[in-house]
Amino acid sequence: MFDRLELIIGDKTKLLKEKTVLLLGLGGVGGHAFEALLRSGIGTIIVIDNDKIDITNLNRQLLTNQNNIGKYKVDEAENRKSIINKECKIIKIKEFITEDNIDLIFNQKPDFIIDAIDTIKTKKIIIKKAKQQNIKLISVMGTGNKMHPEKLTITDIKNTSYDPIAKEIRKYINKEKIKGKIPVVFSDEKPIKTEKIGSNAFVPAAAGLIATSYVINELIKEEQ
Repeated sequence: MFDRLELIIGDKTKLLKEKTVLLLGLGGVGGHAFEALLRSGIGTIIVIDNDKIDITNLNRQLLTNQNNIGKYKVDEAENRKSIINKECKIIKIKEFITEDNIDLIFNQKPDFIIDAIDTIKTKKIIIKKAKQQNIKLISVMGTGNKMHPEKLTITDIKNTSYDPIAKEIRKYINKEKIKGKIPVVFSDEKPIKTEKIGSNAFVPAAAGLIATSYVINELIKEEQ
């Protein structure tokens, strides 16, 4: 099934089958990241999410439909895997990650982590722990209240602006004196001001695909 991918990366598809990627969050960003990981031939995907699908997710989350409202997102990810890439191994963790159970992530020894959640406190501890354990990570900043996916880019956290989540992460990085580059998917679009955070079908999706593209390119780069 990966013939077309092999045309551009050659036998490195075999390398991807040996890799483990941990995906934190299966929402608007994470669902599309999951889909791209499946279709890129990653051998093992660890999915972490404690949420059930809600009707409000339908406008932007790939794993959702009218028939699976109320079901766990990690279970729906496993179901989707079974109809796209049966060779992929899925490890499901139905937990909300905090400082108390952070080892649920790092005991898995992933080759790469995609942080696709919007809980700032959790993002902070994951970044710190990943740096301490020298595990590669890419973190997705805010995609809510934004309308322009073309403004998304991959950059170091220190180069971000206008993003409230990125601002908090930058403060934390400086306070904790965390060294080295921290790659993030970031948009310099100013968020639209609303009473509640709104979202659409295209900005979170693009962010998830961009994050996955970074992971795949970094993994195959290891063998160059």
